[in-house]
Amino acid sequence: MADPGHTTTLRGCLGELSVVQSYLEGVGWGLEQLREAREELKEVSRALGKAGVESSRNAEGVKALEMMREVSVNHCQLLAAVSNLPRLYSVQSMVSETERLVESRRLLEAHARLMELECWQDDILWQLHGAGAPGTAGTALSAQDEELVRNYFSGVGKLVEALGKELWAVVGSGLALARQNPTPFVSAVRIVEREEALDQAMLEERGGAGGHSRPLPSGRPRCWRERFFQVLEEAVSARFRSVSYLHTRGPGLAGHLSALQHGIMGDLATVRHLLDHCVPPHYNLTRAYLRACHRCLQSHLGQVSGWELESGEIFAVLNWVLHIYNSSDMMGHPDLMVEMESEELGPLISQECLEQLQNKYVHSVRKSVSEWMHKALEVELTDWQRDQEPDTDHEGFYLTSLPTIITQMLEENARVALMVSESLRDQTIQMGLYEMENLLNRFREALVEFGKEHRRDQSTNQNKFYLHYLLASISNCIILKTSTESLQQQLSSRSASRFSRTPPGPLAALDRAVRRACRLVMDQLLLELQPFLQGLLSRSWLAQGDVTVTLKLCGVLERHFELYSRVRPPCRQRLQEECQWLTVVEYVRVLMQKRLVCRNAEERRQLAQRMALDAQHLRDLFQGLVEVEGSVSEVNPMALLPVLADFIRLKDPSMLTLEVSGLVAKYPDISDEHVSVLLDVRGDVSRDVRGTVLDLLEQSTPPLPAGYRPIFSDILVPTPSMPFCLPTAKCA
Repeated sequence: MADPGHTTTLRGCLGELSVVQSYLEGVGWGLEQLREAREELKEVSRALGKAGVESSRNAEGVKALEMMREVSVNHCQLLAAVSNLPRLYSVQSMVSETERLVESRRLLEAHARLMELECWQDDILWQLHGAGAPGTAGTALSAQDEELVRNYFSGVGKLVEALGKELWAVVGSGLALARQNPTPFVSAVRIVEREEALDQAMLEERGGAGGHSRPLPSGRPRCWRERFFQVLEEAVSARFRSVSYLHTRGPGLAGHLSALQHGIMGDLATVRHLLDHCVPPHYNLTRAYLRACHRCLQSHLGQVSGWELESGEIFAVLNWVLHIYNSSDMMGHPDLMVEMESEELGPLISQECLEQLQNKYVHSVRKSVSEWMHKALEVELTDWQRDQEPDTDHEGFYLTSLPTIITQMLEENARVALMVSESLRDQTIQMGLYEMENLLNRFREALVEFGKEHRRDQSTNQNKFYLHYLLASISNCIILKTSTESLQQQLSSRSASRFSRTPPGPLAALDRAVRRACRLVMDQLLLELQPFLQGLLSRSWLAQGDVTVTLKLCGVLERHFELYSRVRPPCRQRLQEECQWLTVVEYVRVLMQKRLVCRNAEERRQLAQRMALDAQHLRDLFQGLVEVEGSVSEVNPMALLPVLADFIRLKDPSMLTLEVSGLVAKYPDISDEHVSVLLDVRGDVSRDVRGTVLDLLEQSTPPLPAGYRPIFSDILVPTPSMPFCLPTAKCA
């Protein structure tokens, strides 16, 4: 039995021998192919040798053929020259005749002659190139020969320029010709179309021919159709070239824009009804004219926007651009909308330019408003010095010319701005509110100075109507507040976000001015009450028992209340309330001065009785004069005087603690100094009772309730003066 390992080894050797045999067979086949290739190369080499010998033999014959070729080309050129002699002799006469046709504007005939001359020139140059000889290749024409031909036909180039000049003059005056005699314009369009067809034919011939294609003649392609539309746009823009800054100042700019409107619409009507029928439909002449007008207006209005314009001029531009231009009277006309939508034309001025114009408008209006407000305030200050009462309106309220001037000016500016856009209206109102705030700040300063001047001149009593004009100022502020609120209501909800500055605060400035005026009115009331207040709550006043001083004081109050009725609500009620507060506060202030300290129970009874009587007089007066809705505070100041009278009338001092508790409950702002003075006025309070009462006050300090208006906070207790004495043992 054979060994398996030896069998495997034998099989591997046999496989390797088979591979080697296949390789040797391939090498033998390759060597055979190489031998065959060598034999073929030898045959080719012998054939090339024979061809070289034959070529050398024919070299002399080729030289003879070259000479024949040159003779043939010269013959062709001479033949072309001889055949074109009649044309060459007639070139100058043709040029002269064509010039006369151009000058007489017989454009179609002139163009036909020009085309014939150009054709001659092109043919002669092509023939001289040698391309016309059959069986021969074209040769390059020498630069000298070509220059000779072009100089001979130089009149043709001048004719092209002359014809073009006349042609574009006709196209530029097409609107005028269309209304009179459109024939020249029609001829010009036909010539343009001929030239366009020639350009196209030559380009197609050069693009589709082989290597023998003619070169494009000089000046081709002329692109006269494109030039036609350029001339049309130049004619449109010509109406703007003569416009200057000086010619359109003030009302002239509005007139200029109006003239543009009528001129453009008239031209468009001529184009639609006349010129459009003189051109091929694919010209879309009306559309082209619309675009030309739009582009020229864009350029012109960009120039106008750069001028130093006043507010009225800017308004005219903005109104024309935003409303008139796109209205049915201009580009929004139904007949024009058929040709082109306004959106295709785009905006007449850019958004950036529009915003710049609006800002310039607001700045110009602001300058004017500021000047008018300054003048109005000067007039107001002059009115304050008049020796007569202020004017009254139909309701009997005092007023001056200031609020009417300011209100009408701001409302008119807002109304005019709204004719342009809501955005401009908002900007104008914001500007007006800023200026209103500035005016009211100056107005308040003027009120302060008015009060100082009145106090300085009080001895001479120069201004008898000082109080009247203060009240008129308050009524003016109320009118201005109503106007301000109306303007603020007109603002759109988006306007606040468009302004980076702090929003104007005219209402706050109005409130400050009203407060200052009311304060001056109260100062004047106090000044008139002061002589009568000095006579109250003194020992002589108590002893005489006369109510004359109180009645005189009531007379002053009654006269003031009568004047307050000339003030518009709600300030009328505010003045009436302040008058009551001031009267009570000053009455209690006199009491706090301790002019009268009771010596016994009878004096306490008399003092309490007189205080209650005075309170009754004042209450009766105010109830007859004050309007029901006048008081806005939950605390009635007139109720304080009877309470203080009861405090003084109390017979049992031990009950003072309870009385003070009730007083603190009603008037939580009362201080221990006030109570201490009241105890002093009674004159019968022992040290122990005083200590108990003051300790009670110190322990109970209730917070001020909501809506409570402090009254004792306005009443200062005089600081007790320290008595001067020698340093004796008793003083120590």
